[in-house]
Amino acid sequence: MSEQDLNDVVSAAAPGGVATLPDDVTPALELTDVGKSFGSVIALRDISLRVDPGTVTCVLGDNGAGKSTLIKTLSGVHKPSSGVFSVEGEAVEFSSPRDALARGIATVFQDLATVPLMSIWRNFFLGNEPIAGPKALGIMDVKKAQEISKKALLEMGIDLRDTNQPIGTPSGGERPAVAIARAVHFGAKVLILDEPTSALGVRQSGIVLKYILAARDRGVAVVFITHNPHHAFLVGDRYYLLNRGRMIADFKRGKVELEELVQAMAGGAELESLAHEISSSRE
Repeated sequence: MSEQDLNDVVSAAAPGGVATLPDDVTPALELTDVGKSFGSVIALRDISLRVDPGTVTCVLGDNGAGKSTLIKTLSGVHKPSSGVFSVEGEAVEFSSPRDALARGIATVFQDLATVPLMSIWRNFFLGNEPIAGPKALGIMDVKKAQEISKKALLEMGIDLRDTNQPIGTPSGGERPAVAIARAVHFGAKVLILDEPTSALGVRQSGIVLKYILAARDRGVAVVFITHNPHHAFLVGDRYYLLNRGRMIADFKRGKVELEELVQAMAGGAELESLAHEISSSRE
């Protein structure tokens, strides 16, 4: 599958194109001048970010840009050192990821928080298993769990023939898709995805991007953290560029071309200066 095929797959999944919202919509999540320091080390500085419901907000950055610190701040692992963190218009302070989850903020990290040798349906309910009979007995309702997981996956467009198979069996693209469907099923209002297409081939990446759009179409505010501008451009409604702990650019879909996004992420003037130096050294 070529990059053009990937584009076709994603376009078919989202015939509506850009998500449209009224101007007065309340952001699902918003950061205003947020900073994070570890002692004398400043990891994030003056980060402002808006994530609206039913949209895909992409945060792009290379290694060392501060993406991991930003993800952990959004998911409640780290408390901001400064600035305001708001959820649905209300300033919040999270003490743990459990607090963030209680406000509808779910995070899918690169390891997907799955157990490879466990079945798909067991992984779907990991830690949230339905109980049969008296709750005190703690007996899992296997039939109910299998039925619900199958139905929830189908509602997201994920048709897996056998949910009894180990989750490590499906393709690399289907495993993140299951994690996305799990988060949506359990009520995520904001879904943070940490490099979900990293180390995947074109076909597998296309599967993941398709389900990112499926989550968006269900009204979820998706935060897509990635270093791949091509993938971001296919699904994003808004693009933030993170560099050395600072937001250096903010683009909206329809107002920026892929080439501009790539150049901005690659360093723009810095890259041109480097190319000039290399060219001069060869003369």
